[in-house]
Amino acid sequence: MNQNNFDGLEVRKAEEPPQHVAVIGIGGIGEIVAGDDLVTLIGNAVEAEISAGDIVVVTSKIVSKAEGRSLQADSREDAITAETVRLVASKPHPGGVTRIVQNKWGLVLAAAGVDASNTPDGTVLLLPEDPDASARKLCIGLRQLFGFDLGVIITDTLGRPWRLGQTDLAIGAAGMAVTHDLRGTRDDFDRTMDVTVTAVADEIAGAANLVLGKTSRRPVAVVHGMGHLIRPMQEPGAQTLIRPAEDDLFRLGSAEAHSEGFQEGFEAGRRSTVESSTNRRQS
Repeated sequence: MNQNNFDGLEVRKAEEPPQHVAVIGIGGIGEIVAGDDLVTLIGNAVEAEISAGDIVVVTSKIVSKAEGRSLQADSREDAITAETVRLVASKPHPGGVTRIVQNKWGLVLAAAGVDASNTPDGTVLLLPEDPDASARKLCIGLRQLFGFDLGVIITDTLGRPWRLGQTDLAIGAAGMAVTHDLRGTRDDFDRTMDVTVTAVADEIAGAANLVLGKTSRRPVAVVHGMGHLIRPMQEPGAQTLIRPAEDDLFRLGSAEAHSEGFQEGFEAGRRSTVESSTNRRQS
């Protein structure tokens, strides 16, 4: 929150958050294989719990399996390289090298999201080809199946700078607002907020992981009480949560930032030396 940089946004009353939210873990879906109809499988599983305005949270794992994003494990390093647009940081360890990379959708994560957990022996999974497109397909199908509006979030587990442990984040979303914009509203002391935009899709993803876990065989959750976030299908997806490069103060790991800064300084010094030498000859 910053009172000094308010840039003319209309002052408005903040929407009251819900007092009660329920998150229900859904099992009984079974092992997913390439080509499975997730709309039907998820629809059958959530039918007893779902109602208008709910948000269906789906782990990326089952989406990737249904989309046939499985590879042999010995192709893992090549797969990471193929999925990588930019190396953010790397760190050697006794078992190899951990690579933090950015993929083509702008997600920054370890090993480009290539994962060996909860997959058959000898295989690894890539992330969905286009998580927002996958979320839209599920959302459209589930809305048609049930005859009412709902939202869909596809989640994956990511580490975070500065903090230990992992949490689930929204990598795909459809049919809902992924942020709650509080800019222009007043806080409890009547000061105008001009910075606060809450990443509600990420918050819902994290809450859903509390009931999904990693070993529960519950890859889907239904979230009640967040109907105010439901939007038309044209609403932008989770990719809008990715900070633009020009606003990102932490685009590189410390070693990589030092190396890049050193190289830029070296090149600037070389250019300055060449220019000085040229000026002396001309004079």
